Amino acid sequence: MKNTMAFVTLLTVLTYGSVAQSGNNIRFNPDTSITTLQEVSIKGQKLPYKAIAGTLPVWNEQGKAVAGLFYTYYERSDVKDRAARPLVFSFNGGPGSASVWMHLAYTGPKVLHIDEEGYPLQPYGFKDNPYSILDVADIVFIDPVNTGFSRIVDSATPKSFFFGVQADIQYLAGWINSFLSRYQRWASPKYLIGESYGTTRVSGLAKELQESQWIYLNGVILVSPTELGIERGSVTDAALRLPYYAATAWYHKKLPADLQQKDLLQVLPEVEQFTLQELLPALHKGGLLSKSEKAAIAAKTARYSGLSEQVWLQHQLDVPVSFFWKELLRDKGFTVGRLDSRYLGIDRQDAGESPDYNAELNSWLHSFTPPINSYLRETLKFKTDLKYQVFGNVYPWDRKNDQTGEDLRKAMAMNPYLNVLVQSGYYDGACDYFNAKYNLWQLDAGNRFTQRISWKGYRSGHMMYLRKEDLISSNEDIRQFIRSSLPSPNQPAKY
Repeated sequence: MKNTMAFVTLLTVLTYGSVAQSGNNIRFNPDTSITTLQEVSIKGQKLPYKAIAGTLPVWNEQGKAVAGLFYTYYERSDVKDRAARPLVFSFNGGPGSASVWMHLAYTGPKVLHIDEEGYPLQPYGFKDNPYSILDVADIVFIDPVNTGFSRIVDSATPKSFFFGVQADIQYLAGWINSFLSRYQRWASPKYLIGESYGTTRVSGLAKELQESQWIYLNGVILVSPTELGIERGSVTDAALRLPYYAATAWYHKKLPADLQQKDLLQVLPEVEQFTLQELLPALHKGGLLSKSEKAAIAAKTARYSGLSEQVWLQHQLDVPVSFFWKELLRDKGFTVGRLDSRYLGIDRQDAGESPDYNAELNSWLHSFTPPINSYLRETLKFKTDLKYQVFGNVYPWDRKNDQTGEDLRKAMAMNPYLNVLVQSGYYDGACDYFNAKYNLWQLDAGNRFTQRISWKGYRSGHMMYLRKEDLISSNEDIRQFIRSSLPSPNQPAKY
Protein backbone atom coordinates (compact mmCIF):
# COMPACT_ATOMS: atom_id res chain seq x y z
CA MET A 1 0.00 0.00 0.00
CA LYS A 2 1.39 3.35 -0.98
CA ASN A 3 1.36 6.04 1.72
CA THR A 4 -0.18 9.20 0.35
CA MET A 5 0.69 11.48 3.24
CA ALA A 6 2.25 11.34 6.68
CA PHE A 7 1.64 13.56 9.67
CA VAL A 8 3.60 13.52 12.86
CA THR A 9 2.04 14.48 16.15
CA LEU A 10 4.44 14.48 19.06
CA LEU A 11 2.96 15.01 22.51
CA THR A 12 6.22 14.88 24.38
CA VAL A 13 6.62 14.14 28.05
CA LEU A 14 10.16 15.47 28.28
CA THR A 15 10.96 13.68 31.50
CA TYR A 16 11.05 10.40 29.65
CA GLY A 17 13.04 11.40 26.61
CA SER A 18 12.16 10.45 23.06
CA VAL A 19 11.48 7.34 21.06
CA ALA A 20 14.89 7.55 19.38
CA GLN A 21 18.10 6.01 20.68
CA SER A 22 20.36 8.25 22.76
CA GLY A 23 23.94 7.08 23.28
CA ASN A 24 23.87 3.54 24.61
CA ASN A 25 20.36 3.86 26.03
CA ILE A 26 17.11 3.54 24.13
CA ARG A 27 14.89 6.27 25.55
CA PHE A 28 11.14 5.81 25.65
CA ASN A 29 8.40 8.41 25.22
CA PRO A 30 5.09 7.25 26.75
CA ASP A 31 3.05 9.84 24.85
CA THR A 32 3.70 10.16 21.13
CA SER A 33 1.96 9.34 17.86
CA ILE A 34 2.36 9.38 14.11
CA THR A 35 -0.47 9.30 11.57
CA THR A 36 -0.42 7.98 8.02
CA LEU A 37 -3.25 8.09 5.49
CA GLN A 38 -4.05 4.80 3.80
CA GLU A 39 -6.75 3.06 1.84
CA VAL A 40 -7.91 -0.53 1.44
CA SER A 41 -10.57 -2.41 -0.51
CA ILE A 42 -12.89 -4.48 1.68
CA LYS A 43 -15.52 -6.70 0.09
CA GLY A 44 -15.00 -4.83 -3.16
CA GLN A 45 -15.43 -1.37 -1.64
CA LYS A 46 -12.46 1.02 -1.52
CA LEU A 47 -12.31 2.95 1.74
CA PRO A 48 -9.81 5.48 3.16
CA TYR A 49 -8.53 5.35 6.72
CA LYS A 50 -6.10 6.91 9.15
CA ALA A 51 -3.54 4.67 10.82
CA ILE A 52 -2.26 6.14 14.08
CA ALA A 53 0.66 4.37 15.74
CA GLY A 54 1.66 5.71 19.10
CA THR A 55 1.94 5.49 22.86
CA LEU A 56 -0.47 6.79 25.48
CA PRO A 57 0.32 6.90 29.21
CA VAL A 58 -1.01 4.74 32.01
CA TRP A 59 -1.70 7.10 34.91
CA ASN A 60 -1.61 6.23 38.59
CA GLU A 61 -4.04 7.68 41.14
CA GLN A 62 -1.76 10.68 41.67
CA GLY A 63 -1.91 11.58 37.96
CA LYS A 64 1.64 10.44 37.25
CA ALA A 65 2.54 8.54 34.08
CA VAL A 66 3.81 5.13 35.21
CA ALA A 67 3.87 3.39 31.81
CA GLY A 68 3.21 4.00 28.13
CA LEU A 69 1.09 1.60 26.10
CA PHE A 70 1.76 1.21 22.40
CA TYR A 71 -1.35 1.10 20.23
CA THR A 72 -2.31 1.13 16.57
CA TYR A 73 -5.59 2.90 15.86
CA TYR A 74 -7.39 2.50 12.54
CA GLU A 75 -10.10 5.07 11.86
CA ARG A 76 -12.13 5.08 8.67
CA SER A 77 -11.78 8.64 7.40
CA ASP A 78 -14.87 9.01 5.21
CA VAL A 79 -17.31 8.63 8.11
CA LYS A 80 -19.18 11.80 9.04
CA ASP A 81 -21.03 10.63 12.16
CA ARG A 82 -18.31 9.32 14.47
CA ALA A 83 -20.80 9.05 17.35
CA ALA A 84 -22.61 6.25 15.51
CA ARG A 85 -19.42 4.53 14.39
CA PRO A 86 -18.55 1.37 16.40
CA LEU A 87 -15.12 1.23 18.05
CA VAL A 88 -13.38 -2.08 18.81
CA PHE A 89 -10.56 -2.46 21.37
CA SER A 90 -8.47 -5.53 20.52
CA PHE A 91 -6.29 -7.51 22.94
CA ASN A 92 -4.30 -10.70 22.56
CA GLY A 93 -3.34 -12.95 25.41
CA GLY A 94 -0.45 -14.73 27.06
CA PRO A 95 -0.44 -13.01 29.47
CA GLY A 96 2.62 -11.40 27.99
CA SER A 97 1.64 -11.45 24.32
CA ALA A 98 1.54 -8.40 22.08
CA SER A 99 -1.45 -7.60 19.87
CA VAL A 100 0.44 -8.69 16.75
CA TRP A 101 -1.60 -11.84 16.09
CA MET A 102 -5.07 -10.43 15.50
CA HIS A 103 -3.56 -7.12 14.31
CA LEU A 104 -1.67 -8.55 11.36
CA ALA A 105 -3.72 -11.64 10.58
CA TYR A 106 -7.36 -11.11 11.49
CA THR A 107 -9.48 -7.97 11.75
CA GLY A 108 -7.06 -5.21 10.70
CA PRO A 109 -6.50 -3.78 7.21
CA LYS A 110 -3.37 -5.88 6.62
CA VAL A 111 -2.79 -9.64 6.69
CA LEU A 112 0.27 -11.85 6.48
CA HIS A 113 1.73 -13.31 3.35
CA ILE A 114 1.01 -16.97 4.17
CA ASP A 115 -0.54 -19.88 2.32
CA GLU A 116 -4.28 -20.63 2.47
CA GLU A 117 -3.87 -23.01 5.42
CA GLY A 118 -1.73 -20.57 7.43
CA TYR A 119 1.81 -21.85 6.83
CA PRO A 120 4.78 -19.47 6.34
CA LEU A 121 5.87 -18.30 2.92
CA GLN A 122 9.00 -16.44 1.91
CA PRO A 123 9.66 -13.68 1.30
CA TYR A 124 7.95 -12.70 4.54
CA GLY A 125 5.50 -9.87 4.24
CA PHE A 126 1.95 -8.58 4.40
CA LYS A 127 -0.78 -7.45 2.05
CA ASP A 128 -4.18 -5.75 2.12
CA ASN A 129 -6.90 -7.59 4.01
CA PRO A 130 -10.08 -7.58 1.89
CA TYR A 131 -12.01 -9.22 4.78
CA SER A 132 -11.15 -6.70 7.54
CA ILE A 133 -13.98 -5.39 9.72
CA LEU A 134 -12.77 -1.80 9.15
CA ASP A 135 -15.75 -1.26 6.87
CA VAL A 136 -18.11 -1.49 9.88
CA ALA A 137 -15.93 -0.46 12.85
CA ASP A 138 -12.79 1.43 13.82
CA ILE A 139 -10.19 -0.70 15.62
CA VAL A 140 -7.57 -0.12 18.32
CA PHE A 141 -4.89 -2.80 18.78
CA ILE A 142 -3.33 -2.51 22.24
CA ASP A 143 -0.05 -3.91 23.61
CA PRO A 144 -0.19 -4.27 27.42
CA VAL A 145 2.86 -3.35 29.53
CA ASN A 146 6.11 -5.09 28.53
CA THR A 147 4.68 -6.31 25.22
CA GLY A 148 5.16 -4.76 21.79
CA PHE A 149 6.69 -1.31 22.32
CA SER A 150 4.87 -0.76 25.66
CA ARG A 151 7.12 -0.05 28.63
CA ILE A 152 7.10 0.94 32.31
CA VAL A 153 8.46 4.47 32.83
CA ASP A 154 8.29 4.76 36.60
CA SER A 155 10.72 2.32 38.21
CA ALA A 156 9.21 3.03 41.63
CA THR A 157 5.88 1.53 40.58
CA PRO A 158 5.74 -2.14 41.68
CA LYS A 159 5.22 -4.68 38.92
CA SER A 160 2.17 -5.91 40.82
CA PHE A 161 0.47 -2.70 39.59
CA PHE A 162 0.42 -4.30 36.11
CA PHE A 163 0.99 -8.05 36.33
CA GLY A 164 -2.03 -9.96 37.57
CA VAL A 165 -5.59 -10.83 36.60
CA GLN A 166 -7.16 -7.93 38.47
CA ALA A 167 -4.25 -5.47 38.16
CA ASP A 168 -4.22 -5.94 34.37
CA ILE A 169 -7.96 -5.29 34.14
CA GLN A 170 -7.84 -2.22 36.33
CA TYR A 171 -5.03 -0.31 34.64
CA LEU A 172 -6.30 -1.16 31.16
CA ALA A 173 -9.76 0.14 32.06
CA GLY A 174 -8.20 3.47 33.00
CA TRP A 175 -6.18 3.51 29.80
CA ILE A 176 -9.31 2.94 27.69
CA ASN A 177 -10.89 5.91 29.45
CA SER A 178 -7.88 8.05 28.47
CA PHE A 179 -8.06 6.84 24.87
CA LEU A 180 -11.73 7.74 24.54
CA SER A 181 -11.00 11.24 25.77
CA ARG A 182 -7.91 11.71 23.61
CA TYR A 183 -9.72 10.70 20.42
CA GLN A 184 -13.20 11.99 21.32
CA ARG A 185 -14.91 8.59 21.05
CA TRP A 186 -17.09 8.63 24.16
CA ALA A 187 -20.34 8.60 22.16
CA SER A 188 -19.37 5.65 19.94
CA PRO A 189 -20.78 2.12 20.43
CA LYS A 190 -17.92 0.20 22.06
CA TYR A 191 -16.70 -3.38 21.70
CA LEU A 192 -13.94 -5.51 23.17
CA ILE A 193 -12.31 -8.45 21.41
CA GLY A 194 -9.81 -10.71 23.14
CA GLU A 195 -8.00 -13.87 22.13
CA SER A 196 -6.84 -16.63 24.51
CA TYR A 197 -5.83 -14.95 27.80
CA GLY A 198 -7.22 -11.84 26.18
CA THR A 199 -10.68 -13.38 26.77
CA THR A 200 -9.97 -13.39 30.52
CA ARG A 201 -8.90 -9.76 30.16
CA VAL A 202 -11.93 -8.51 28.22
CA SER A 203 -14.43 -10.50 30.30
CA GLY A 204 -13.13 -8.75 33.40
CA LEU A 205 -12.94 -5.43 31.60
CA ALA A 206 -16.63 -5.59 30.69
CA LYS A 207 -17.53 -5.27 34.37
CA GLU A 208 -14.60 -3.04 35.39
CA LEU A 209 -15.35 -0.51 32.66
CA GLN A 210 -18.95 -0.25 33.85
CA GLU A 211 -18.20 -0.06 37.56
CA SER A 212 -15.06 2.09 37.70
CA GLN A 213 -15.07 4.05 34.43
CA TRP A 214 -18.84 4.24 33.67
CA ILE A 215 -18.20 2.89 30.19
CA TYR A 216 -20.91 0.58 28.83
CA LEU A 217 -20.30 -1.84 25.97
CA ASN A 218 -22.39 -3.14 23.11
CA GLY A 219 -20.39 -6.30 22.65
CA VAL A 220 -17.61 -8.61 23.81
CA ILE A 221 -15.99 -11.07 21.37
CA LEU A 222 -14.14 -14.03 22.87
CA VAL A 223 -11.71 -15.70 20.45
CA SER A 224 -10.45 -19.10 21.68
CA PRO A 225 -11.52 -18.41 25.28
CA THR A 226 -9.80 -19.59 28.45
CA GLU A 227 -11.72 -21.10 31.37
CA LEU A 228 -12.61 -17.55 32.56
CA GLY A 229 -12.16 -18.56 36.19
CA ILE A 230 -15.13 -20.94 35.97
CA GLU A 231 -14.45 -23.92 38.26
CA ARG A 232 -14.28 -27.32 36.61
CA GLY A 233 -12.34 -29.69 38.82
CA SER A 234 -9.92 -32.31 37.53
CA VAL A 235 -12.60 -34.86 36.65
CA THR A 236 -14.73 -32.48 34.59
CA ASP A 237 -11.59 -31.09 32.97
CA ALA A 238 -10.52 -34.61 31.92
CA ALA A 239 -13.88 -35.41 30.37
CA LEU A 240 -14.22 -32.16 28.43
CA ARG A 241 -11.06 -32.88 26.40
CA LEU A 242 -12.52 -35.80 24.46
CA PRO A 243 -14.40 -33.87 21.74
CA TYR A 244 -11.15 -32.02 20.90
CA TYR A 245 -9.34 -35.39 20.71
CA ALA A 246 -12.03 -36.62 18.33
CA ALA A 247 -11.76 -33.56 16.07
CA THR A 248 -7.97 -33.90 15.85
CA ALA A 249 -8.13 -37.65 15.24
CA TRP A 250 -10.71 -37.07 12.49
CA TYR A 251 -8.46 -34.50 10.83
CA HIS A 252 -5.51 -36.93 10.83
CA LYS A 253 -7.72 -39.84 9.69
CA LYS A 254 -7.20 -41.88 12.85
CA LEU A 255 -10.85 -42.67 13.60
CA PRO A 256 -12.59 -45.94 12.64
CA ALA A 257 -13.82 -46.10 9.04
CA ASP A 258 -17.51 -45.58 9.88
CA LEU A 259 -16.71 -42.31 11.70
CA GLN A 260 -14.02 -41.22 9.30
CA GLN A 261 -16.38 -41.29 6.34
CA LYS A 262 -18.68 -38.80 8.09
CA ASP A 263 -18.15 -35.06 8.09
CA LEU A 264 -16.54 -33.62 11.22
CA LEU A 265 -19.75 -31.85 12.22
CA GLN A 266 -21.61 -35.14 12.04
CA VAL A 267 -19.09 -36.85 14.32
CA LEU A 268 -18.73 -34.26 17.07
CA PRO A 269 -22.34 -34.20 18.37
CA GLU A 270 -22.11 -37.94 19.01
CA VAL A 271 -18.85 -37.50 20.92
CA GLU A 272 -20.21 -34.56 22.90
CA GLN A 273 -23.27 -36.56 23.94
CA PHE A 274 -21.09 -39.49 25.07
CA THR A 275 -18.83 -37.10 26.98
CA LEU A 276 -21.67 -35.57 28.98
CA GLN A 277 -23.87 -38.62 29.45
CA GLU A 278 -21.36 -41.45 29.91
CA LEU A 279 -17.72 -40.37 30.29
CA LEU A 280 -18.29 -37.62 32.84
CA PRO A 281 -20.40 -39.81 35.20
CA ALA A 282 -17.92 -42.69 34.79
CA LEU A 283 -14.94 -40.54 35.77
CA HIS A 284 -16.83 -39.27 38.81
CA LYS A 285 -17.41 -42.87 39.90
CA GLY A 286 -13.66 -43.50 39.98
CA GLY A 287 -12.95 -46.74 41.90
CA LEU A 288 -16.65 -47.60 42.04
CA LEU A 289 -16.55 -48.27 38.31
CA SER A 290 -16.54 -52.02 37.70
CA LYS A 291 -13.92 -53.65 35.50
CA SER A 292 -16.47 -54.31 32.77
CA GLU A 293 -17.82 -50.75 32.96
CA LYS A 294 -14.31 -49.34 32.71
CA ALA A 295 -13.56 -51.55 29.71
CA ALA A 296 -16.73 -50.39 27.96
CA ILE A 297 -15.85 -46.72 28.51
CA ALA A 298 -12.26 -47.33 27.34
CA ALA A 299 -13.56 -48.93 24.15
CA LYS A 300 -15.63 -45.84 23.37
CA THR A 301 -12.94 -43.31 24.26
CA ALA A 302 -10.56 -45.26 22.04
CA ARG A 303 -13.10 -45.21 19.22
CA TYR A 304 -13.49 -41.43 19.48
CA SER A 305 -9.86 -40.44 20.08
CA GLY A 306 -7.63 -42.45 17.74
CA LEU A 307 -5.77 -43.85 20.76
CA SER A 308 -5.83 -47.49 21.85
CA GLU A 309 -8.02 -48.95 24.59
CA GLN A 310 -4.81 -49.94 26.39
CA VAL A 311 -3.66 -46.33 26.53
CA TRP A 312 -6.97 -45.24 28.05
CA LEU A 313 -6.90 -48.04 30.64
CA GLN A 314 -3.27 -47.30 31.51
CA HIS A 315 -4.29 -43.70 32.24
CA GLN A 316 -7.41 -44.65 34.22
CA LEU A 317 -9.55 -43.03 31.49
CA ASP A 318 -7.76 -39.69 31.94
CA VAL A 319 -5.29 -39.19 29.08
CA PRO A 320 -3.34 -35.91 29.53
CA VAL A 321 -3.50 -33.57 26.57
CA SER A 322 0.31 -33.40 26.28
CA PHE A 323 0.41 -37.20 25.99
CA PHE A 324 -2.26 -37.08 23.30
CA TRP A 325 -0.15 -34.68 21.23
CA LYS A 326 2.75 -37.14 21.48
CA GLU A 327 0.81 -40.37 21.07
CA LEU A 328 -1.70 -39.80 18.25
CA LEU A 329 0.84 -39.97 15.37
CA ARG A 330 3.67 -41.67 17.26
CA ASP A 331 3.55 -44.58 14.82
CA LYS A 332 4.22 -42.16 11.96
CA GLY A 333 7.05 -40.33 13.73
CA PHE A 334 5.16 -37.06 14.26
CA THR A 335 3.72 -35.03 17.10
CA VAL A 336 0.71 -32.73 16.70
CA GLY A 337 0.53 -29.06 17.64
CA ARG A 338 -0.86 -27.70 20.89
CA LEU A 339 -2.59 -24.54 19.63
CA ASP A 340 -3.45 -26.05 16.27
CA SER A 341 -3.34 -29.81 15.92
CA ARG A 342 -3.16 -29.70 12.16
CA TYR A 343 0.55 -28.80 12.51
CA LEU A 344 3.13 -31.58 12.77
CA GLY A 345 6.39 -31.71 14.69
CA ILE A 346 9.37 -34.07 14.77
CA ASP A 347 10.93 -35.02 18.13
CA ARG A 348 14.40 -36.30 18.89
CA GLN A 349 12.88 -39.68 19.70
CA ASP A 350 9.45 -41.21 19.32
CA ALA A 351 9.39 -42.34 22.95
CA GLY A 352 8.26 -39.95 25.64
CA GLU A 353 5.28 -38.34 27.34
CA SER A 354 5.04 -35.00 25.52
CA PRO A 355 6.36 -33.19 22.42
CA ASP A 356 9.76 -31.49 22.42
CA TYR A 357 8.29 -28.21 21.14
CA ASN A 358 5.10 -26.54 19.92
CA ALA A 359 5.09 -27.14 16.18
CA GLU A 360 2.42 -24.56 15.43
CA LEU A 361 3.95 -21.71 17.45
CA ASN A 362 7.31 -22.06 15.77
CA SER A 363 5.56 -21.95 12.41
CA TRP A 364 3.65 -18.81 13.36
CA LEU A 365 6.71 -16.97 14.62
CA HIS A 366 8.22 -17.52 11.16
CA SER A 367 5.29 -15.63 9.69
CA PHE A 368 4.64 -12.82 12.18
CA THR A 369 7.91 -11.44 13.52
CA PRO A 370 9.50 -10.01 10.33
CA PRO A 371 6.27 -8.43 9.00
CA ILE A 372 5.16 -6.72 12.23
CA ASN A 373 8.56 -5.05 12.58
CA SER A 374 8.74 -3.83 9.00
CA TYR A 375 5.07 -2.79 8.98
CA LEU A 376 5.19 -0.65 12.11
CA ARG A 377 8.59 0.89 11.40
CA GLU A 378 8.39 1.38 7.63
CA THR A 379 4.73 1.53 6.58
CA LEU A 380 3.31 3.23 9.68
CA LYS A 381 6.53 5.25 10.21
CA PHE A 382 6.85 4.58 13.95
CA LYS A 383 10.58 5.13 14.32
CA THR A 384 12.21 3.51 17.33
CA ASP A 385 15.15 1.29 18.20
CA LEU A 386 13.09 -0.46 20.87
CA LYS A 387 12.64 -4.20 20.45
CA TYR A 388 9.10 -5.18 19.54
CA GLN A 389 8.28 -7.79 22.19
CA VAL A 390 6.09 -10.44 20.61
CA PHE A 391 6.27 -12.09 24.04
CA GLY A 392 7.34 -9.99 27.03
CA ASN A 393 8.26 -10.71 30.63
CA VAL A 394 5.17 -10.17 32.79
CA TYR A 395 5.99 -12.60 35.56
CA PRO A 396 5.24 -13.30 38.31
CA TRP A 397 1.61 -13.02 37.28
CA ASP A 398 -0.95 -12.93 40.10
CA ARG A 399 -3.72 -15.33 39.08
CA LYS A 400 -5.79 -14.95 42.23
CA ASN A 401 -9.36 -13.67 42.13
CA ASP A 402 -10.07 -14.78 38.57
CA GLN A 403 -13.83 -14.53 38.44
CA THR A 404 -13.92 -13.07 34.97
CA GLY A 405 -16.66 -15.37 33.69
CA GLU A 406 -18.91 -14.18 36.52
CA ASP A 407 -17.78 -10.62 35.84
CA LEU A 408 -18.99 -10.95 32.25
CA ARG A 409 -22.31 -12.43 33.37
CA LYS A 410 -22.84 -9.56 35.81
CA ALA A 411 -21.92 -6.99 33.17
CA MET A 412 -24.52 -8.52 30.83
CA ALA A 413 -27.12 -8.50 33.57
CA MET A 414 -26.48 -4.82 34.30
CA ASN A 415 -26.38 -3.76 30.65
CA PRO A 416 -29.21 -4.97 28.37
CA TYR A 417 -27.25 -3.68 25.33
CA LEU A 418 -24.29 -6.04 25.97
CA ASN A 419 -23.99 -9.06 23.64
CA VAL A 420 -21.33 -11.80 23.49
CA LEU A 421 -19.87 -13.71 20.54
CA VAL A 422 -17.57 -16.72 21.09
CA GLN A 423 -15.29 -18.07 18.34
CA SER A 424 -13.48 -21.41 18.63
CA GLY A 425 -11.30 -23.61 16.44
CA TYR A 426 -12.05 -27.33 16.53
CA TYR A 427 -8.32 -28.19 16.45
CA ASP A 428 -7.28 -25.92 19.33
CA GLY A 429 -5.82 -28.03 22.15
CA ALA A 430 -5.01 -25.15 24.49
CA CYS A 431 -8.43 -23.46 24.65
CA ASP A 432 -10.58 -26.19 23.17
CA TYR A 433 -13.98 -25.62 21.67
CA PHE A 434 -15.94 -27.85 24.05
CA ASN A 435 -14.58 -26.00 27.06
CA ALA A 436 -15.76 -22.79 25.39
CA LYS A 437 -19.24 -24.27 25.15
CA TYR A 438 -19.03 -25.32 28.80
CA ASN A 439 -18.18 -21.70 29.69
CA LEU A 440 -21.41 -20.53 28.10
CA TRP A 441 -23.53 -23.15 29.87
CA GLN A 442 -22.15 -22.00 33.22
CA LEU A 443 -22.19 -18.32 32.32
CA ASP A 444 -25.89 -18.49 31.47
CA ALA A 445 -27.03 -21.25 33.81
CA GLY A 446 -30.43 -19.58 34.11
CA ASN A 447 -30.83 -19.49 30.33
CA ARG A 448 -31.57 -15.76 30.49
CA PHE A 449 -29.19 -14.52 27.78
CA THR A 450 -29.98 -16.98 24.99
CA GLN A 451 -30.67 -14.23 22.45
CA ARG A 452 -27.55 -12.27 23.42
CA ILE A 453 -24.89 -15.03 23.31
CA SER A 454 -23.70 -16.86 20.20
CA TRP A 455 -20.98 -19.45 19.53
CA LYS A 456 -19.20 -20.15 16.23
CA GLY A 457 -16.84 -23.02 15.40
CA TYR A 458 -14.17 -23.17 12.67
CA ARG A 459 -12.12 -25.94 11.06
CA SER A 460 -8.79 -24.69 12.28
CA GLY A 461 -7.05 -24.01 15.58
CA HIS A 462 -6.42 -21.31 18.17
CA MET A 463 -5.87 -18.66 15.49
CA MET A 464 -8.65 -19.81 13.23
CA TYR A 465 -8.16 -16.76 11.02
CA LEU A 466 -4.82 -18.04 9.66
CA ARG A 467 -6.77 -20.41 7.43
CA LYS A 468 -8.15 -18.33 4.57
CA GLU A 469 -11.59 -19.93 4.54
CA ASP A 470 -11.96 -19.18 8.24
CA LEU A 471 -10.46 -15.68 7.91
CA ILE A 472 -13.37 -14.89 5.61
CA SER A 473 -16.12 -16.51 7.67
CA SER A 474 -14.88 -15.42 11.12
CA ASN A 475 -14.58 -11.78 10.07
CA GLU A 476 -18.03 -11.96 8.55
CA ASP A 477 -19.35 -13.40 11.82
CA ILE A 478 -17.89 -10.43 13.70
CA ARG A 479 -19.27 -8.01 11.11
CA GLN A 480 -22.77 -9.45 11.50
CA PHE A 481 -22.42 -9.54 15.29
CA ILE A 482 -21.59 -5.83 15.38
CA ARG A 483 -24.48 -4.95 13.11
CA SER A 484 -26.97 -7.06 15.06
CA SER A 485 -25.85 -5.73 18.46
CA LEU A 486 -26.35 -2.08 17.54
CA PRO A 487 -29.72 -0.97 18.94
CA SER A 488 -32.25 0.71 16.72
CA PRO A 489 -32.41 4.52 16.98
CA ASN A 490 -33.96 5.52 20.30
CA GLN A 491 -34.25 1.89 21.46
CA PRO A 492 -33.93 2.02 25.28
CA ALA A 493 -31.60 -0.28 27.24
CA LYS A 494 -34.18 -2.03 29.39
CA TYR A 495 -35.65 -5.45 30.07
